[in-house]
Parts: sequence; C-alpha cells; structure tokens
Amino acid sequence: MKRSLILFAFLFLSGIIFAQKRKEIIFPDIQGYKILKCDFHIHTVFSDGNVWPTIRVEEAWREGLDAIAITDHIEYLPHKKDIIADHNRSFEIALPAGENRDILVIHGSEITRSMPPGHSNALFLKNSNLLDTAKYIDAFKAAKAQNAFIFWNHPAWSRQQPDTTLWWKEHTELYEAGLMQGIEVVNEHEYSPEAHKWAIEKKLTMLGNSDIHNPIQMDYDFSMGEHRPMTLVLAKEKTIEGIREALLNRRTIVYHNHLLIGDNAYLKELFEKSVKIEKVSRNNKSIRVTIYNSSSVPFEIRKVKGNDPNLEFFRELKIEAGGYTSFTVYEKEPTKNTSFNLQLEVQNLLVAPGKGMPYKLAIQVK
Repeated sequence: MKRSLILFAFLFLSGIIFAQKRKEIIFPDIQGYKILKCDFHIHTVFSDGNVWPTIRVEEAWREGLDAIAITDHIEYLPHKKDIIADHNRSFEIALPAGENRDILVIHGSEITRSMPPGHSNALFLKNSNLLDTAKYIDAFKAAKAQNAFIFWNHPAWSRQQPDTTLWWKEHTELYEAGLMQGIEVVNEHEYSPEAHKWAIEKKLTMLGNSDIHNPIQMDYDFSMGEHRPMTLVLAKEKTIEGIREALLNRRTIVYHNHLLIGDNAYLKELFEKSVKIEKVSRNNKSIRVTIYNSSSVPFEIRKVKGNDPNLEFFRELKIEAGGYTSFTVYEKEPTKNTSFNLQLEVQNLLVAPGKGMPYKLAIQVK
C-alpha cells in the first residue's frame, strides 16, 4: 500500500511538472492549408481506458496536438460498476477542458463488434447513445444519420485477424453504402501496409491514431524522442468543421515514429518547405552542400538510379530535424558546371507500401 501511494505521488507530481511545458511539433503549412496535429482514437475510464477525460486533454496539450477525439467504446464498458453514465459523458467532461487549453475536442464513439466488420470509430456525433444497437449495421446507420465520419480501426489487429489481414464482404457493403470513409493505416505502434494499400485503391482517408488506454507516458518514452502516432490534417481553419471538411476530402498525412505516410503531392511540398539549401561551395573536384531542415522530422534519403556517372556522393543520408546537415559531392572529372541534379528517394516519406517518395534535388553552385 505504501509503495502504491509513493508511486501515485510520483506520477502525480511528474504530471504536474510535465504539464508546465508544451512540446512544439513543427511542420510547414502546405497548399494553403494549416497542418493540425490530431489523434482520433482515445479511450478514458468511461470505457476501458485508465484515465479521466480531462487528463486526455492535458496529455494532448503537452504533446503539441491541436485536436483529439474521445472515442470510448459503445459495447465494451468494463468500469460500468464504478462509472455510471451515458455514452456522451466522457466527451461532455473533456469539452470545457479542451476549450481552456485551445484543444479541439471531437465527439466520437467506437463501434466495437467482432470481425467482420471489427471495430470502427464514428466522429462528429451529436448523440452517442443512438449507436447502442443490437445489429452493427444499425449502429453505422445511426452514426451516418448524424453526418458522422466513420473509419475502420486497426484492420491488422491480431486479436481479430490472427493469420491474414483481410477485407471482408461486410467491409465492401459498408464502403459502398457510404458507411466507411477512412481507415487506420497506423494504430498504436503498428503500421499496416494492407490498410495503406486499401486507402490508396479505394480512396479512403488515411489515419494514424494512438488508441491510447493507459496514461500516455506509460506507452511512449518522451525523453527518448518517442511520440504517439498522429493524423496530420490539412485544414482550411482550426475548427471542428475545418477538420471534418479535410477528412471528407482525404487531406491527411499519417505521422508515425519518423515516417510520414500520404499522397505524393502533400509529402513533396512538405519536404520542399521543410528543407532549404543554405550553402553550396566548390573546392577543386568536390562540392560541399549544407541543408537546413526546419521541421520536427528527420528525412532519410538514399541515392537511386539515373544519376550523372561523373558524380559520386552518399549512398544514404539523414537530414536531421531542426538543424543543419552537410554532405559532399565529388566529380570524377572536374567540370565548370554550376548546376546539377541528384536523383533520390526520401525513404521515410511513404507514398505507397514499401515505396519512398522519389525526389530530384537541384543544386546550384554560386
């Protein structure tokens, strides 16, 4: 008992100290949109989570997020003997805390069914209680009647798909009826190449979420630079409606560890606005290039085929986050060229499963 009290006091005081500082996650705005950092899959004690709803808001603020969705389970309520309330209550508690911290709190719920169709989240609800139905299809229809945005959670979850990640006929039925608009490409610590492939083929919005149940610091070591997975939303404005409009139009990038997953056009502009060539100098048979990366994510690049055979340079290079990185390009035979191109692949910008973003880096020697 004494040890438990000491542990509780330590965690409580650590939380208070940590709460004084907000981490800034830096990405450039692209294509005229604001990049909002969001987590659309979060649990509290009102289903099977282990924290109060206001703590979820505080965690999001500390970690630099702009918006969260409280998505407690409809069907799975292991704390119901201790927490007695309707399905809207966790959102109602979190909402004023979000207003105090400038964190947008979205009203959501998780429709928690066996496979198929598995678990799905419905966002932008007005009344979660209407999703408490006997048949899963009625829950989806009740969400759709509230103009909800619905996405398939963790398709590759081994508890429901232990051998192979499958797309079932029930998912086709939901998709064709307009009852599935997005899919989790990343859930918690797991990236699903199958979900990524389906998102591209079926034009589903890509999402990456934490599905957090414990206090966030129990699952991610912030001191080691870890972070929860996030959905970067390209929104016209920082409002609930701005997020909804962006999700419906598939303007998202998934941020997972050092991976950014999304459409080539979004990733290319994000890269180009993050990376700036600061200095280029020639010295006999070599050219020294210094690059500054203003974003919070390092870029892992490698040489690909198609480069000038007279040029020799790195096989792989990491452009560090928030700092300067330099590299040298050697000429086998000296030239007086003042410009040249490097054919590269940005490996941690995934445009498809297993495929990094191709990029031509133009170098100007002044």
